[in-house]
Amino acid sequence: MITHPEFEVIVSALRKSAGISAKRDIAFAADRLSLTDGAVAVGDDCAAIPDGDGHLLFAIEGFMNEFVAADPWFAGWCGVMVNLSDIAAMGGRPIAVVDAVWAKGEEGADPILSGLKAASSTFAVPIVGGHTNLKTDRGQLSVAVLGRAKSLLTSFDAAPGDWLIAVVDHRGAYREPFNNWQAALDAPPERLRGDLDLLPQIAEAGLCRAAKDISQGGIVGTAIMLAECSCVSIDIDLNRIPIPYGVSLERWLATFPSYGYLLSVANDKAQAVLDIFAARGLTAAVIGAVEAGCSVSVRAGQSHAVIRNFRDEPLMQLQFGGAKKA
Repeated sequence: MITHPEFEVIVSALRKSAGISAKRDIAFAADRLSLTDGAVAVGDDCAAIPDGDGHLLFAIEGFMNEFVAADPWFAGWCGVMVNLSDIAAMGGRPIAVVDAVWAKGEEGADPILSGLKAASSTFAVPIVGGHTNLKTDRGQLSVAVLGRAKSLLTSFDAAPGDWLIAVVDHRGAYREPFNNWQAALDAPPERLRGDLDLLPQIAEAGLCRAAKDISQGGIVGTAIMLAECSCVSIDIDLNRIPIPYGVSLERWLATFPSYGYLLSVANDKAQAVLDIFAARGLTAAVIGAVEAGCSVSVRAGQSHAVIRNFRDEPLMQLQFGGAKKA
């Protein structure tokens, strides 16, 4: 159990988290591009574009220069993997990816391209084009993905009365020195593909309407983004978060897992969702509750603290109550 002094340390770290505060960058771009005036919702894991009886999903990820420099092969791998996670978080299945690579000569580009190729093969999603520049002074990487969803999972449909479920693949380890929990490189490709397909299966079965990929902001940062988009409050019980053996809760809350999602699920459907993940050896648990309001808070025993009230201090600067649904 978490003691009160430990709780205070964790709360302080969450409030100062660079992974969470970095999400504020979204606000500047959305405002300058007038994205909040469009028909496609801003703040989701992918743009969801109505298309026939479903939606096309379109997303892009860029990678920190220090990450590409320190671990270029894994950066290439992640270029594919994290984009596929975004597609799954929306209840979709991937179609193809494209990449943009900047590197200092062929020697600099080779490990990035090798990582991209390995992930493309593992997940059976083709790389169909992109942009390459081998005449820069440092490695940089961006990867985009196209997918399709029959039934959407969104960031805008969490509702008061739902349970917050976290699912993470614990069968891995940190890829030091970053807080990246890697649970894919040694896993059978068929298992990885099947695990990703659980999210669209859940969406199509009507078991859940709201989900979000756990990103650089960790569990709490991702919950803040979900809450802000859905205009709800989320209260997280830190004692209910499953943690891999030997990992501290403080580091786990700052972790970017290779397979990790938050789902907002109605009470009567929560057990069915938990059973789906458990059947494939994935660690899932109810870690909190969705309530009316405009904040994300954490608790442990009698200790309780608000991490962010997005009416007073929005993270993505979405107008409270004004987010548009796709």
